[in-house]
Parts: sequence; C-alpha cells; structure tokens
Amino acid sequence: MSGQNVLVTGESPDQITILHSTSTSSSVNADEIYLYAYNSKNDDVDLTLYWGPTGLSNELKVTIPYQAGRYMIVDGKLLMSGLSVTAFCSSGNGINIDGYVNRFIY
Repeated sequence: MSGQNVLVTGESPDQITILHSTSTSSSVNADEIYLYAYNSKNDDVDLTLYWGPTGLSNELKVTIPYQAGRYMIVDGKLLMSGLSVTAFCSSGNGINIDGYVNRFIY
C-alpha cells in the first residue's frame, strides 16, 4: 500500500490488480494487512481477493454494498514469504482499495 487508493480495474482472474506485496521472501517476517474498499458504482459490486497464489484455497470473496462508504474487507490478516495480495471485481473500475500494513520483523 502506497498511501493512495488503488483502483481495481480487472474483471477476471487474468486481470488482477496487485494491492500489496511483501518485501521479503523470509518466512520469519510478516505483514499484518488492513484493507478497506469503496464502491463507486451505482450497484453492489463483488470483489475477489487472492491471498498469495491464485486459487480457491486462497480466495476471499466479499460483496461491497452501494453507498456503504469506506467498507472494511481485511482486518489484520498476515502475509509473508514474498507473497502478494491481488484483486478483481465484477465491475471493472468500480472499487477503490486503501489500507495500511504493520510489518513485523523477527
């Protein structure tokens, strides 16, 4: 997270948007990630996050309600080992993501 909103532009797993990448491949350091979504469309939008590699076992699906304001989607989940958090949504250019990361170095 760069401190700015990230617009989720893709509408399929082949068009994922990278939200955050861990900076190290070390398995002893961890990023604690908090993410919020804002729906700028005129209807509810389905958002799919991949926590690490793409695939069903790493998938988190959430519906972002229309006019819900800044909507929490991740509440401190850990990521490590050089992995990334990526996303796509049911309506391209419809979801803005922001958040913050606490990095733990052991």
